[in-house]
Amino acid sequence: MVNSETVAVPNPLRLTYTRRKRTAHAKNAMDRNRRAHPRLKTSVPVEIIVEGSSSPYRGATSDLGLTGCYIETCFPWPVGTNLDMKLQLEDTLLVMATVVTSDALVGNGIEFTKMLAEDIDELRSFLEAAEKSE
Repeated sequence: MVNSETVAVPNPLRLTYTRRKRTAHAKNAMDRNRRAHPRLKTSVPVEIIVEGSSSPYRGATSDLGLTGCYIETCFPWPVGTNLDMKLQLEDTLLVMATVVTSDALVGNGIEFTKMLAEDIDELRSFLEAAEKSE
């Protein structure tokens, strides 16, 4: 549970901010995985083209789920960057995605925003098989 309290913060514009106090319940809720679908630690080749660029980035996922992945890179893209991705499973899956986390010198959390139904089915099958083999 999160409680809110209004706190006057000294500033020249006399703005008022709301600060949230964290309770034990709120801390436990934050510790839970907020993803709708779990991610598996698996390396899948990926090619990424950043919106507005023609140069592809080639790398691999460090984890992968039905609705997103994590890409490790020393030069992460900013949150909100739109990406066109190709995931190389048995076939090449075409994915439109958006960067949702950017960790300096580590990588990006990426959310899949659009995929063909048959690509979703292939990804689901791949993840189910990978999970059984763990």
